[in-house]
Amino acid sequence: MKILKEIYNYRQMIYSLVNKELKVRYKGSILGFFWTFLNPLLQLIIYTIVFSVILKSNIKNFHIYLFVGLVPWIFFTTCIQAGSVSIVANKDLVKKIYFPRIVLPIATVNAAFMNMVYTMIVVILTVSFSEVGLSWYVLLLPVIMILQYIMVLGITFIFAALDVFFRDLEYILNIVIMAWFYATPIVYSMDMVPSEYRGIFLMNPMTSIIIFYREILYYKKIPDFSFFGSAVLYSVIMIFVGYFVFEKLQKSFAEEL
Repeated sequence: MKILKEIYNYRQMIYSLVNKELKVRYKGSILGFFWTFLNPLLQLIIYTIVFSVILKSNIKNFHIYLFVGLVPWIFFTTCIQAGSVSIVANKDLVKKIYFPRIVLPIATVNAAFMNMVYTMIVVILTVSFSEVGLSWYVLLLPVIMILQYIMVLGITFIFAALDVFFRDLEYILNIVIMAWFYATPIVYSMDMVPSEYRGIFLMNPMTSIIIFYREILYYKKIPDFSFFGSAVLYSVIMIFVGYFVFEKLQKSFAEEL
C-alpha cells in the first residue's frame, strides 16, 4: 500500500514520462503516430505471406488468426526491450534527484499499453468486417488486456533492475525474445504441438494470454477456465516477483550507474 500511494503521488511524473516517450519515439518521423498502426500491419503482411503462401497454414482466415495474436505480442516485446533499459537510459535522473525508481519502467509499459489500445481498435474493426465477425464476448477484452498489463509490468521490473548490473542483458534479450516468439502459439495453434510437449508450452506465461485473446476475438467464445486461471496466476506471480526483485536491487542503482 505504501508503494501504491507513492506511485499515486508521482502520477504527474509518470504522465510526463509517458508523454515524453511517445513524443521521442516518433520524433523526426514523417508518418509519426501512424507507425503505431503501420508496424503491426506490416508485420502481419509479412507473416501472412510467409505462412499462407510459402509455408502454408491450414488455419482458416489465417490473417485474422495471426493479427489477434501478433498485437499483444508486440506490446510484450516492446515493454521488455524498452523497459529493460529504462533505468540505465535515465541514469542522470536517477543519480541527481529522488523519486521512486519504479516509475521509470511503469512509464515505459504505460506508453506501450496506450499504443496497444489504439492498435486493438484496428484489430476489432478488422475482425468485425471480416468473415470471422464479432460477438458480445469482445466485452471481455479489457479483462485480458489488464491481466497482460500486470504480467508484463512484473516482467519488465525484473529486466529493468537486472540490466543495471548486467548491461549485456539487452543484447541477450533479443535472442531470448526471438526464441520466446516461436515458443508461443502465434503463427501456429496449440493443436499443432505434440501432446507430450504441450505441458512445456503451457508453462510459457504468454501462451495463456494469446489463447485468451484468440478465444474472444477469433473463436468467439468464453475462454476456457484453465487458460483464464493461468493468466490470472501468472499475472499475480509476476507482479509480486517483479516488484520484490526491483525493490531488492534498486538500493544499489545509483552506485552501479
